[in-house]
Amino acid sequence: MNVLFVASELAPYAKTGGLADVVAALPRYLHRAGHDVRVFIPLYDTIDRSRAEFRTILDGIDVQLWSHRYAASIVAAGSEPEMYFVHCPALYARGSIYTRDDDEHRRFLALCWAAMAACQRMAFAPDIIHCHDWQAAMLPLIRRTRFDWDRLFNRSKTLLTIHNLAYQGIFPAGTIVDTNLAGDSAHLFHQDQLREGRVNYLLHGILYADGISTVSPTYAREMQTPEHGAHLDGFLRQRGSRVVGILNGVDYEIWSPDHDKHVPHRYSATSLDGKELDKEALLAALGLPYVKGVPVIGIVSRLTAQKGFGLVGEAMPDILLRTGCQLVVLGTGEHGLEEMFGAMQRAFPRQVCFYRGFQDQLAHLIEAGADMFLMPSRFEPCGLNQMYSLRYGTVPIVHRTGGLADTVVTWNPRTREGNGFAFEHFDATGLRWGVETALATYRDAESWRRIVLNGMSADFSWETQVKAYETLYARLIQDAG
Repeated sequence: MNVLFVASELAPYAKTGGLADVVAALPRYLHRAGHDVRVFIPLYDTIDRSRAEFRTILDGIDVQLWSHRYAASIVAAGSEPEMYFVHCPALYARGSIYTRDDDEHRRFLALCWAAMAACQRMAFAPDIIHCHDWQAAMLPLIRRTRFDWDRLFNRSKTLLTIHNLAYQGIFPAGTIVDTNLAGDSAHLFHQDQLREGRVNYLLHGILYADGISTVSPTYAREMQTPEHGAHLDGFLRQRGSRVVGILNGVDYEIWSPDHDKHVPHRYSATSLDGKELDKEALLAALGLPYVKGVPVIGIVSRLTAQKGFGLVGEAMPDILLRTGCQLVVLGTGEHGLEEMFGAMQRAFPRQVCFYRGFQDQLAHLIEAGADMFLMPSRFEPCGLNQMYSLRYGTVPIVHRTGGLADTVVTWNPRTREGNGFAFEHFDATGLRWGVETALATYRDAESWRRIVLNGMSADFSWETQVKAYETLYARLIQDAG
């Protein structure tokens, strides 16, 4: 199959979350399976050009968005599969991936139009146009209304993957002129929303994509409910069986303790000695004392309300005081949550370290050196860190939601089954139960080793998950007749 990916992020070039990891890994594994995959993202000025040998392969891409005209070119990174970057300084030289600028919608409309124009110039006929999140969600409608004349796209079916329903791309109604669809196609926009003065990009992807996927089976069900549907649940329910959930995979070439280049001591399920040594190294790096038998809980995350860290502020100080456990936190985000973790560090200087920001090597070391990993998300479409943690023998403590519910099974001491601890109720009592149950189980060395090995034996590899995408792609193509 020929597959066109259009997205706003791609690791390691441009990343704010798990979207970038998926857009990096899934095309690579599709390519290995024999498919021709082309990935398009913007060439932001924040991208480190030293990461690859960038070369211009297409010049003179003219992107016209109503009265706005942009000169663009296509730059390739020389990778397998080939990654293409839309070079348009007028839109992407902003010092950040996302902005609050008035033309934010045009920045990603231009990406969509440039990707389609590049396909035409390369004579690349995609069987699947795989659109990611709101930034590419207008592509199904653009393909249907403005490229239906081109035989190159006759077979092209569109798939919209929703990585997080909370981010929808909502703009003033007047901006529909910039989509180039406001004339004879204006009736295809959601008329009630236009009358209310807004246009929702993600909604139009939901309405017009041939298929819709999201990043875990449980989240696919959750986002069709009023509680988790972010006001789009009704539209998703209308698409019925067209909405599917496929769990994200883990790239074990990068995230595996037996060959992780970022950790000082490598280990595996057959030889766990290196894990305790990595724990010592982690605590030394963060200036915390190492005491054998004292468990370390790790957090690596964006610090937002969605991630449930308000519950940590309610429950964790008392747990630290009573149990003596240690907590290491790597992340940045909402000011109030940064202040909360900073205050916790000041109150427990020998037990807590808060590293504000992000550092890739430290993220790997926390996965390897911590005993437990805490993810109390209010909702979590998929989550990757809990799957990384399982591979590293770092027992996850999670709120049972979305992808966390699909990957973490609460330990059952009677059956000796389970790989972590999942609490049901999103409140401080639920989190307290999860953490304290994990800490109590940690004191039983035999049970703890069993939980660790159960987690390390799980297979969430992309080799497994890519087959689900191949099946979905084939179904969409077959439906095309």
